[in-house]
Amino acid sequence: QVQLVESGGGLVQPGGSLRLSCAVSGSIFSIDTMGWYRQAPGKQRELVAGIRSGGSIYYADFVKGRFTISRDNAKNTVYMQMNSLKPEDTAVYYCNADLGGPDYWGQGTQVTVSS
Repeated sequence: QVQLVESGGGLVQPGGSLRLSCAVSGSIFSIDTMGWYRQAPGKQRELVAGIRSGGSIYYADFVKGRFTISRDNAKNTVYMQMNSLKPEDTAVYYCNADLGGPDYWGQGTQVTVSS
């Protein structure tokens, strides 16, 4: 059984910062890509950022220069530092992990950007 547990969401003012974490536990041999997605009310889930096991990184255009994804392979954990947050970043953020078979998802963490 594989579990992804996210933390770090919350309420922040525009221009503020948050750091999300996602720890993967359970029957893990190796983790290929780890990533973050988000889903705002009434919208489809969309990719925010991803990081491959080799270290290559990709971002959605709307977060480039503001968000930074990283991972600690020893801890099976992925992080996302979110700076210069905007109200349009408000969404439930989901962690995703590719273990070579079906993708696994976390339960989601709410990020609300509001004054």
